[in-house]
Amino acid sequence: MEPLGGRGLVLVVEDERPIADLVRLYLSRDGSACTSKPAETPAWPLARRLHRSPASVDIGLPGMDGTGAGRRLREGGDWTPVLFLTARDDEVDRVVGLELGADDYVTQTV
Repeated sequence: MEPLGGRGLVLVVEDERPIADLVRLYLSRDGSACTSKPAETPAWPLARRLHRSPASVDIGLPGMDGTGAGRRLREGGDWTPVLFLTARDDEVDRVVGLELGADDYVTQTV
């Protein structure tokens, strides 16, 4: 699948619809095309199919959480750019996320 839009395609994986809509809005304003994945289904197969399209992933997802998806990608040798976008602001969570291969870890303020 070829990237779309001025800056490419970004996969948004978020279980809260308002947050997913807001992330897509900001990315679209910046010239990126966005696609999203329902949170109740695993995101890592789609991330693999969209190879090298960056992904914004919430950590607190139902089923396989974001860190599990990130770990699975990295174990498979896939270095798709991953940004964890999460409400978890504990330093330990940040360190674990980055150690699992996330390119960045951004906390949401509630």
